Amino acid sequence: MTTTANDQKTGRAVAGEELYESLARFVVIHSGQSPERAERIADQAVAFLVTAATATVPMVPSDDVDLGLHALILHTKEYAGLCEQYAGRFLHHNPTPGGGTRDLERVAASARAMKAAGFTVFDDLWTVDGTNLAQCDSDCGRPYGQA
Repeated sequence: MTTTANDQKTGRAVAGEELYESLARFVVIHSGQSPERAERIADQAVAFLVTAATATVPMVPSDDVDLGLHALILHTKEYAGLCEQYAGRFLHHNPTPGGGTRDLERVAASARAMKAAGFTVFDDLWTVDGTNLAQCDSDCGRPYGQA
């Protein structure tokens, strides 16, 4: 796990406590994660979205972080607000089920982009185990973060 520095941003801080806690609860209930792991997943999902809004690399969530990203998207009002605030537009979600496993290098590049954007990254959540076959890395056919 990455060591945190005092000046690193967190998804939790960006989301605010109410949204953060709701996301974590959603991940516990709907994805069967422990409360501690769900909190970390929720943090990374928000950090992913904020980074993706202006990233210069295609952003692809890990299998774990995608659980939190789906929870965030289902909080439609809050998701739309974060998109508008950080991207200036709504970032659409257009999954392609059965599209194969996530590309490990793109997942790793996404984690590096988050670190470069100043976010704390929990490296153990940025793996690809091949069990999630849905590709959830697009915004109206574009990779997240690409205009």
